[in-house]
Parts: sequence; C-alpha cells; structure tokens
Amino acid sequence: MAAPYGPRLVVPVDLKKQPWEQELPLHNRWHPDIPPVAEVRVGDVFRVEMVDFSGGGITRDYSAEDIKHADLSIVHYLSGPIRVVDREGIPAQPGDLLAVEICNLGPLPGDEWGYTATFDRENGGGFLTDHFPCATKAIWYFEGIYAYSPHIPGNFFTYFCLLPVLPLQEQIEVIPERFKITKTSSSIC
Repeated sequence: MAAPYGPRLVVPVDLKKQPWEQELPLHNRWHPDIPPVAEVRVGDVFRVEMVDFSGGGITRDYSAEDIKHADLSIVHYLSGPIRVVDREGIPAQPGDLLAVEICNLGPLPGDEWGYTATFDRENGGGFLTDHFPCATKAIWYFEGIYAYSPHIPGNFFTYFCLLPVLPLQEQIEVIPERFKITKTSSSIC
C-alpha cells in the first residue's frame, strides 16, 4: 500500500456528524484543563480540519431563519488543542514563542461555501444590532483562495482564518466566569 499523499491529518472532522459526535472532541473555549487531542513535532507539516462556527447549524439556504433561531449557547466550535513538542519531545509551555506557517487554507471538499451573518436583536444581537436589528445572512462560495456571494454582487474576496493559542495563566484568571470550566463538568461544549 502506498503512503498517503500530503500532510498528515492530525484532527479529522466528519461533516455528516454533529460536533459532539466527532472522533476527536471539539471544544468552544481555550482552557488549560482541555487536554490535547493531537501532538505534532517542531517542523512537522500537518493538516487540521474544522467545522464552522455553528457546527453545521447554519445551512446554505438563502433564508436567515437559521440565524434568527440559532442556539448561541452551543456555538464557536474549535479543533484542537494540539500539543507542540520540540525535537527532544519536550512540549511547548505558556510564554514560548511558536512560529507557525499556514501552507494552505481552504474548505473541505464538497463543502465549498460559508456565510456572513448578523444575529437578530431578539436572539442576542451583536455589535451591529442598532444598524441591523433583524437576522441577516449572505452565502459565500469559495473558488481557490477567493470567495464570492450572490447576495453581495460585485464583491470578490480572499478569505482567512484565525490561529488562537492558549493564553497565559494570568490572562485566564481574568476570563469572565461564564467562559470557565469546572472540574465537575461532564462536557466542555
């Protein structure tokens, strides 16, 4: 059997499954009590798959009803954490400087779309609620590094991602209580 082509997949996702049904657990906040789901060595080239913010709750239909009624208590799904170890196997520690090169970025095959949305005032709203009090949604389709939307004609953008890291303990201590995890929690999400 031939070796697999491309970078090693360290965090897979199955888009047919709910976030809590994934082979490796997803989470929705950074906290030191969340154990790593994978390990990579300095210099490794690897791949991480992710679900969207809603874990599949937002659909590609053109209605904003799913945005209006989104359950905002179970959103912002994240892949990881991933432990990074040096060549001797010693894990990176809070405060260490890690240089990460993103070699490629894109949607999973068969899922080449995304969305931009504003939440309804009645469902928590957002920082633009005064300007957009009702739920809105624009669907975006990806082609290579570009995204276009039939809802926003004439716009063609490149897209990006965020690469968060676990904060220092001093920073965690000022995190609002609602984002903290208790030792007795049976679920992170």
